[in-house]
Amino acid sequence: MNRLRIFTGNANRKLACDIARNLDIEIGDALVTTFKNGETRVRLEENVRGCDVFIIQSTSMPVDHHIMELLLMIDAARRASASRITAVIPYYGYAKQEKKTTGREPISAKLVANIIMQAGADRVLAVDLHAPAIEGFFDIPVDHLRAAPLLVDYYKRNPLPDAVVVSPDPGGVLRANDFRFRLGVPLAIIAKQRPRPDTAEVLDMVGDVQGKNAIIVDDLIGTGGTLAKAADMLLSRGAKSVHAVATHAAFVGSPAAEEVKKILEGNTIEKIVVTDTIYIPPEEVDSKIEIVSVASLLAEAIMRIHKDLSVSELFR
Repeated sequence: MNRLRIFTGNANRKLACDIARNLDIEIGDALVTTFKNGETRVRLEENVRGCDVFIIQSTSMPVDHHIMELLLMIDAARRASASRITAVIPYYGYAKQEKKTTGREPISAKLVANIIMQAGADRVLAVDLHAPAIEGFFDIPVDHLRAAPLLVDYYKRNPLPDAVVVSPDPGGVLRANDFRFRLGVPLAIIAKQRPRPDTAEVLDMVGDVQGKNAIIVDDLIGTGGTLAKAADMLLSRGAKSVHAVATHAAFVGSPAAEEVKKILEGNTIEKIVVTDTIYIPPEEVDSKIEIVSVASLLAEAIMRIHKDLSVSELFR
């Protein structure tokens, strides 16, 4: 343990502190700020020579700034002779840009992976990547954790009678099916298309939600458009209530936060359950939003990586 060091950028210091508390160690001393000209400034304030360094940084809004903090911290640790550097990225920004949808577009998620590797990361630890293919964008080991067991445990502690799990689109069926299997309830699937970015159109639904409490399961909530349209369809098909579960609260810090707030005020969604992969300021925590922490999961993964133990045991 005396060779283990944890540092954090400014994206989610609370989660980093919770992880360190679970590991019974202190967050490493680092200066992570900006110069007056707006450039990011980083300096590690303690010795990391020969250490196993974990840098915790969600690349949430402002995405580009938080990515730059991560890159500079990795570079600083590499130049300070750390023996191994793990980029702990609870939320991986640009993950929705993992493929070309039209001509002359970048594959941004791949480019970000290249930059992280070039900066000097030896491995990556992430939670619920939007597309599993992103693991293959890295030529270094990637430990891809799932938050489903933690979110399912929430509903086991707070059971919903007559529940049905709903996938908001065909691409999320595997995720929703795993969730409903763990919870022991039926599954419904909504067919959706995106005529343009950040715009969703609901087409139809497979499954019975009449008189049931529907739980929409997704990996992230961004603009809230998919959530709103899915909730409207479920209620029109006779659902008693609609709940939503997502790993990443990607609406935080963006204009979409107001849209999600309106959805909650409109009473179409009774509750949204998310994790703390993205920091949610206390003033933005609505009474209908529940936060499940992934700190213990990430702490256990960090300990297993540090001790060269299996991380796949955490996927079950």
